[in-house]
Amino acid sequence: MAEEAQVEKQALRRYWPKNWAARIGLGLLAVVAAYFLAAWIGSSIPRNANWSEPDEGVTVLIETNGVHTGIVMPIVSDVIDWRTVFPSAGEPTRSGELPTHIAVGWGEREVFLNVPTWGELDPLTALRVITIGGDTLLRVSHYVRPAPGPYHRPLRLRPWEYERLVRGIEASMPRAALPSLRKRYTSYQLGDVHYDALGRYNPITTCNSWVGNRLAEAGVKTGWWTPFSGSVMKWVPEPEVRAVH
Repeated sequence: MAEEAQVEKQALRRYWPKNWAARIGLGLLAVVAAYFLAAWIGSSIPRNANWSEPDEGVTVLIETNGVHTGIVMPIVSDVIDWRTVFPSAGEPTRSGELPTHIAVGWGEREVFLNVPTWGELDPLTALRVITIGGDTLLRVSHYVRPAPGPYHRPLRLRPWEYERLVRGIEASMPRAALPSLRKRYTSYQLGDVHYDALGRYNPITTCNSWVGNRLAEAGVKTGWWTPFSGSVMKWVPEPEVRAVH
């Protein structure tokens, strides 16, 4: 009997580690599945459900590369001259032309500066971002007469809606006595300039939820929680092919 009991104990010792590993694995899968389900549900519930696009106003573009979204805006309008906020908006592009539009996105500092593709994302950096989060930057890209398309979808805003959008973007930055004194960061993406931003990046507050929140604050119809690129873009229809002036 004693020998049988000893054999059973040894079997349990071998079984439990495997059992707990399986439980942990299933638990992680459940968390990931719950996150994606919550993202789908959250992005499908509209904010500003009664909003409609006006016939006239300020045209912006919502851009995506399939992972990250940003907001493309004319540098000069009746609402704001972005050169007074981002000095790089008044500098020539690599082609030598002055930009007509800027694209602004918000994201995790290390990823923006040093991670060109997800395949180059360091596992420790990824673990940090999804657990304790990370500091953030605003990324500013510079365009000359960008053309609408599937990845740059136009959205027309009333002047006061655009003003609210502008104020929301400005509120994402630390105050600066002079724009020219803002610290600038360059990255692997030639032509882009990065500026310090407020807030921390984490799985709840992502680059895409930042775009969704800015649009919602402006009064635009969008999802309640938009953590993924598709969460934002599904609310912005693809355009007819035409140039933005």
